[in-house]
Amino acid sequence: MPPTTALHPQPLANPAPPIAMGLLLVVALTVLWDMGSGDLAVMRWIGTPQGFPMRSDWLLQAVLHDTLRQACTALWGLLGAWALWPTAWTPHRSPAFALPRSERLWVLALVSASLLAVSLIKLRSQTSCPWDLDLFGGQARHVSHWHWAQADGGPGRCFPGGHASSGMGFLALCLPWLLPPPGVVRPARPGWRWLAAAVVTGLVAGAVQTLRGAHYPSHTLWTLVICGAVSLLGWLVARQHIAGAGGQSHSAARV
Repeated sequence: MPPTTALHPQPLANPAPPIAMGLLLVVALTVLWDMGSGDLAVMRWIGTPQGFPMRSDWLLQAVLHDTLRQACTALWGLLGAWALWPTAWTPHRSPAFALPRSERLWVLALVSASLLAVSLIKLRSQTSCPWDLDLFGGQARHVSHWHWAQADGGPGRCFPGGHASSGMGFLALCLPWLLPPPGVVRPARPGWRWLAAAVVTGLVAGAVQTLRGAHYPSHTLWTLVICGAVSLLGWLVARQHIAGAGGQSHSAARV
């Protein structure tokens, strides 16, 4: 019997359904918000016909936008170093980082895929930012971001929220603890902490851009959905690959 089995209670036989249900709940709430007129109502409350007063606010622009984006880039670099680190991590000293190298590499791949997915969708999007709308002193007209082939007269490339992916893009970090490979038992607390950090950071980043007039609230919500879907679906594939390669022999106490 692995030593960790005596220290920690057995996890659910298949914890994937509750996590998938959580993601589906987020999707449902996002769709409901998207179907309403909440986006324009929020932006009208923040903006004026002359634009958005907080667009160039020092705290929002220099600190919570520019610095946070740089921190995201640095974190991705640190994640790469962690994933490629050749030696094991001691779980008792660093439980939030103690994973086998194979799982670390999968996490790096899924974080990168999440960030790339958001960037590629933005590149093809014809939706312009709120500050480009004629309602707020710009030239574009409001067109739903679901009208993919319909241009709004502005520069486009504003859907989903790229800045929100500074946090949401790292959702995959929580899955090795919340949804470990078959046969692996490890505490869930580090996973919940990574999940909270990713979601809170992403929501703050998205709120900053909404206050500046750069994104609708729905853009942040869809970033959460996209990154969550990429992370979860990719990790379900990774779990089977890890199990097939003998990953079930690795536990948190042995990495």
